[in-house]
Amino acid sequence: MTRSLSLVLSGLLAAAGMAQAELLTCGGAQYEPSQYVCYDSKFLCPIIAGEGLSYCSGACYSRYMYTCTNNALEQLKPLASGTPFSLIVSNPAVMYLDGRTVGACDQQLNAANKTCAYCPQGAACPASASTVLLAPSDSGPVAMDASTPGGQSVYIDSTGSVGYTQAHSAMVPANATTSGLVVYDKGGLVNLNSGGYGWAACPSKVDGKVEYTIFAASKVNNATLANCTAVNLKVKTEPKGTVGAWQYC
Repeated sequence: MTRSLSLVLSGLLAAAGMAQAELLTCGGAQYEPSQYVCYDSKFLCPIIAGEGLSYCSGACYSRYMYTCTNNALEQLKPLASGTPFSLIVSNPAVMYLDGRTVGACDQQLNAANKTCAYCPQGAACPASASTVLLAPSDSGPVAMDASTPGGQSVYIDSTGSVGYTQAHSAMVPANATTSGLVVYDKGGLVNLNSGGYGWAACPSKVDGKVEYTIFAASKVNNATLANCTAVNLKVKTEPKGTVGAWQYC
C-alpha cells in the first residue's frame, strides 16, 4: 500500500548515532533487520512506516488493505457508506507518534489529538467534540461526521495536505481532489491517488509546540517531505449514530 519515504528508520538511526546493524541472512539474501522482515527463513518483506509488510503465498502485503485467508490474498472490504470511523496513527518505530488519534483543526487533519469544533447556541451538539469521519459512497468523498447543513468533505490539496471544507461550503482549493480515498473495514484509510507512497506526519511549530499535520505522500511531493515521518492511518469503526461535532473549524 505504501512505499518508504526514505526518511524514517534510516533517519532515526543516523540521528541516534547508531552503527549499521549486522546483516542477517534470509534464504540466499542478506538483509538489514531494521528494513526487512524474513518469513519462513526465505522470504523478505520490507518494513514500511515502522511495520513489516505481511506475507502470503509469495506476496508481501499491507494489512491495512489486504488479508490472507487459506493462503490466498484478499482485499479487505470497504466500510459501508455513512459508517462513522476515527483514525489512529501507526508507526511502532516512532513512539511519540504511534497510537495518536487523528484530529481536525484549522481545516487540516493532524496527528496531535487536537480537535477544533464549533457549536451554535441552541443546537444539539455532542457533549465533547471528537474527530470522527464518515465512510464514502462509491462516488462520494470521505466526509467529516458533522451535523452542520451541507456537511464537510475531506480533500487532498496540491501540496498533499489533508484538509476538509468550510461549513456551509462545498468549495475545495484549486487542484485539490476528494476522490481516491478508501476506508477499509478492519484496515486503514488508503489513498489510491498516491502511487503507493502512503501517508506522512509533518512537524511544524504552533505557539512554541511541535505539532504534526497529515500529508498524502506522492512522487510529486516526496522530496518536500524530508522532515516528515511515514505513518499508516488505522481505521477504528465507531458506533452507529456517533456524531463527532456540529461543525469542525
